[in-house]
Amino acid sequence: MHGNARLTDIAAQAGVSEATVSRVLNGKAGVSAHTRQLVLTALDLMGYERPQRLRQRSNGLIGLVTPELDNPIFPAFAQAVEKSLTHHGYTPVLCTQTPGGAPEDEFTELLLERDVSGIVFVSGLHADTTARMDRYTRLTDRGLPIVLVDGYSPLIEAPFISPDDRTAAKLAVQHLVTLGHQRIGLALGQRRFVPVIRKIEGFTEAMSSLLGVKDCENLIQHSLFTVEGGQAAATALLDRGCTGIVCASDLMALGAIRAARTQGLTVPGDVSVVGFDDSPLIAFTDPPLTTIRKPIGPMAAAAVQTLLEEINGTKPKNTELIFQPELIVRGSTGSGPLLNR
Repeated sequence: MHGNARLTDIAAQAGVSEATVSRVLNGKAGVSAHTRQLVLTALDLMGYERPQRLRQRSNGLIGLVTPELDNPIFPAFAQAVEKSLTHHGYTPVLCTQTPGGAPEDEFTELLLERDVSGIVFVSGLHADTTARMDRYTRLTDRGLPIVLVDGYSPLIEAPFISPDDRTAAKLAVQHLVTLGHQRIGLALGQRRFVPVIRKIEGFTEAMSSLLGVKDCENLIQHSLFTVEGGQAAATALLDRGCTGIVCASDLMALGAIRAARTQGLTVPGDVSVVGFDDSPLIAFTDPPLTTIRKPIGPMAAAAVQTLLEEINGTKPKNTELIFQPELIVRGSTGSGPLLNR
């Protein structure tokens, strides 16, 4: 830790004066606990070693189990959780499931061996209605604090953190109907997942109340939550005459745009596409994607908060905190065929 250049950088990162940074590093009095924490966090974020006497013992390890990081929403969420945990003095241990790699249960065993203080599961098997839930009840029975994000089961005595998937689908349909679209399709992942079931409920409700469409079976297409999956689902929906397509992830929406272009159609001229997540960089696609923003900041903060409450002795119970999504209108949606004439 030498030289003014570094002091300047740390001061800028922490939003304090160089003199303050110097006081903290030299262990001088006259700095509030909050300011001191800001400087130490800036050191950590910039990869500097803390001076020996300022090193804290970590409060403990917290496991964070997420699906593959191909979908940018997962690293963004993991980053938000990690930042919040570090701020509270805990050390995050990130376990990423890759297709064909270690399954969730193996990661859980690994984390238990490391004696973690708690685990946050993101879009795990708790979201799969066909999976057995005893893998989680086993953890809660032994008193391990857990929080489950993006899924729900009445069988697990633990807090769940979810976006409002029903409202998300309704907001997307409403937006397309306002633009004059009548034939709207829904592209999503496999039917066994809780968020998928909820998006279908919101979609069918909105189609019925806004357009009087009672039977949506033909307008719903299941595939994988990938670009290729979105392309396959959208191709089927375009063949059925859909001019607006609501997708269950931004990656699927990029696939839907590709599907339209493959058929010589323009987006949003001929087909409007809505994504879901508002994952990083999605504002910079061509065209920039209209999407339903998943509030990952507040969701990550709530996941950490509820987990820390459990670690500090709050008795866990089966509750679900539901966060409101928001429609972000960009360039991939435009007026429907009726308004074009």
